Amino acid sequence: MTDIDRRAGARRVGQVKEVTSLANPIIKDIKALTQKKEREQSGAFLAEGLKLVIDALELGWEIRTLVYAKAAKGKPLVEQAAAKTVARGGLVLEVSEKVIGSITRRDNPQMVVGVFEQRFARLDDLSLDKSQTYVALDRVRDPGNLGTIIRTADAAGASGVILVGECTDPFSLETVRATMGSIFALPVLRATEAEFTAWAKRSGGQVVATHLAGAVDYRTVNYAAKPTIILMGNEQSGLPPSLAKSADRLARIPQQGRADSLNLAVATAVMLFEARRHLLNLDQTA
Repeated sequence: MTDIDRRAGARRVGQVKEVTSLANPIIKDIKALTQKKEREQSGAFLAEGLKLVIDALELGWEIRTLVYAKAAKGKPLVEQAAAKTVARGGLVLEVSEKVIGSITRRDNPQMVVGVFEQRFARLDDLSLDKSQTYVALDRVRDPGNLGTIIRTADAAGASGVILVGECTDPFSLETVRATMGSIFALPVLRATEAEFTAWAKRSGGQVVATHLAGAVDYRTVNYAAKPTIILMGNEQSGLPPSLAKSADRLARIPQQGRADSLNLAVATAVMLFEARRHLLNLDQTA
């Protein structure tokens, strides 16, 4: 049991607590969730904003603590979120704007913050069907890129995002912000390179990887032939040879002008919506 669980445990059910001090131990524990080490130890993370909190609650994510500024008290949606938190055994904190600003470290903080339990899906639990598309990211480093890709994958109808190797934390404050709530709607999975390649071989899907040495134009790939795993490389170094060799198809995105590469999130969006176009065409001709 972590410190945040021990300190909140005695106050969990049916409690709304007013906090004005930055030195409050529970506030200190919540602020510590901006650090990766504390998130890993506690299995919790922060979500800023009423919309994200409502999305998470509606999708069944387990909430540990709801924090709202006094200025938000009495607003119907805030009161509903607080009631759901209490009903699910969570702690509700009514705090000053100074306190909530210290949690998110922003000049104009959101008036509502939720502390939720992390959730990762398992590769071995996936059973692919022909209409599915997944995104696999090799060693993605930038939180903004990862958050944008999760949001884009959600918008493009993908079935999940697979993090391969040492990736940035999908539950960091920066990544969660960039997902705009899609972190709660789309499964996120983790795997080593060996685990991913072994799963991909037995999954029945096709791995389509983007690569500068790609032999085919990304538009000519038949994304509707099988379940598709779109494999994208690291921002700086691209795919390592071992992962490139494991792909069924190496595709390239033709470019003009002096730029020799695209931002990872942009390139992933191009691939995702091309796959979506193929699947939509298949539905229309079926």
